[in-house]
Amino acid sequence: MARYSDEIIDDVRQSNDIVDVISQYVRLKRSGRNYFGLCPFHNEKSPSFSVSPEKQIFHCFGCGVGGNVFTFLTKIEGINFVEAVQLLAERANIQLPTLENNMDSAKEALKAKVYKVNEFTANYYHENLYKPESKIAQEYVKKRKLSNETLKSFQIGFSGKFDELYRELKKQGFEDREILESGLVNKNERGQFFDQYRNRLMFPICDVRGRVIAFGGRVLDDSKPKYINSPENVVYSKGRHLYGLNVAKKYDINKRLLIVEGYMDVISLHQRDIHNVVASLGTALTQQQGYLLRNNTEQIILSYDSDEAGQTAKIRAMEILQNMGCDIRVLQMEGAKDPDEYVIKYGNARFQNLVDKAISVIEFKVKILRQSLNLESTNDKIKFLNEIAKLISKIDNSMEREVYIEKIAKEYDVSKEAIYAEVNKLTYRESKDEKLLSKSKPVVRHIEKKETDNVSEATKRRENTVLAILLLGDRNIYEIIKQNITIQDFKYEIDKKIAEKLYEEFENGNSNISSIIDNLSEEEQNHITMIMAEDYGIDDVEKAIDDIIQSYEKDKLNERKIEILELLEENTIEENKKKELEKELNDIIIKLAKIR
Repeated sequence: MARYSDEIIDDVRQSNDIVDVISQYVRLKRSGRNYFGLCPFHNEKSPSFSVSPEKQIFHCFGCGVGGNVFTFLTKIEGINFVEAVQLLAERANIQLPTLENNMDSAKEALKAKVYKVNEFTANYYHENLYKPESKIAQEYVKKRKLSNETLKSFQIGFSGKFDELYRELKKQGFEDREILESGLVNKNERGQFFDQYRNRLMFPICDVRGRVIAFGGRVLDDSKPKYINSPENVVYSKGRHLYGLNVAKKYDINKRLLIVEGYMDVISLHQRDIHNVVASLGTALTQQQGYLLRNNTEQIILSYDSDEAGQTAKIRAMEILQNMGCDIRVLQMEGAKDPDEYVIKYGNARFQNLVDKAISVIEFKVKILRQSLNLESTNDKIKFLNEIAKLISKIDNSMEREVYIEKIAKEYDVSKEAIYAEVNKLTYRESKDEKLLSKSKPVVRHIEKKETDNVSEATKRRENTVLAILLLGDRNIYEIIKQNITIQDFKYEIDKKIAEKLYEEFENGNSNISSIIDNLSEEEQNHITMIMAEDYGIDDVEKAIDDIIQSYEKDKLNERKIEILELLEENTIEENKKKELEKELNDIIIKLAKIR
């Protein structure tokens, strides 16, 4: 069957969050890092169907079915893989090339060239920053107290005059079409080519994989506009990316991630050892950016500017992130217009204190509501409390709901019973509406679990742990595993097949192994998502690998020990051979003693 390129499939996958897609078919509820619901592929009363936004997989612990977003659609809609790609591409407004000439698609070739244009340009601008003629930019970064390490981390650069970049790109052999498509160069009516960015501090924008996809340029004098950003093109859509995420992912962002407005907010905080921060590229937060946030962290801190535009962006972001089931907090900042100014003015410690004290969405909405009403007025107070009841009724957690009711009753001198009555009335009404809207689950073939071969549970657990570590995608760790554990060392047949494919992916230079699921059989998909969905309690990966390698070595030594003992029992064995085996046996016993 004809198939789209891996890059196109990856783009479609990244543009369709699995939680959002599955939520259209299954009612999901967040529990910890994952979402759970009733499995659509077998009948059950208790939810065992798990969806991981972080790993972008689903797995049912009841019937064993699992996979990624493409797998889910093929099963739920009864369509093939290519049709699933097409359906999700349409959902994400991605234009697919025709399959017949996909590999030779002019658009795909152009995209590859534009990536190279961008990569060269980022390096060129960065090197330009250190030249004597870039004094104005050097003075600016010095004034902002940006270290050389920070400049290199974000590849900050400086653009030259009229057509300097264009001439450099031509020297590198790039064609005019590729250069113009990048948005880095324009062409006037007289046919002259001129650089889009001139005498500006340059900020390369990278996707989550670290590929340069666009640029932002800041003026260093009083010229207008203050910022120029790349236009959308074949490699760049600003609503699908977050500035600085490629840098932030090098640090621990699993617990908390700050979202700010501008490049300098990200860079300034990073400079001061606050690395869990990204920006929404000067635009209101989009759903695709929301998916990126949700997939990379547990808690999101909205840290937008304190002006009117920042407040509007904050409310818009709340709506999007709340609908995705995110844990959101709102930074309360006084004495500065943005995080950049605040951290420079008051320092890291005070900013971190603000982050720790960030308020919940409910508290923020109550604060905004209170500012808009006169609570001395009876009508306004009634309106205020009714609106609060609506907010509280939307909280699923009963303990959290009780805390807010207690707090509000005390603060506004209202009986708790009155608030509870209004909240209960609203929740009862909503639950009745939900029952009316509920639909019967689709009938889908139950996937039977196959009988496994004669392999111990301890061996399976060990092999699954090795596969789970390989699925982290770390090339250095793969090299250690490869040198000590061969494909033949895997005893469980399905583990052996998956290990073989993972080893092959690494050998082909592909450490982004998320796409491997697409190339597995149904049974292998179910097995690998089971492995990915489990928690193996690995705090120290390197120690875990050492323990596993020792375990394998111990098994091999014990197997050889049994072989030697069996051989020594034979009466026909020659004396010289017997002595060699006895010596080998003695060495094995010593090695086993050391391992224990």
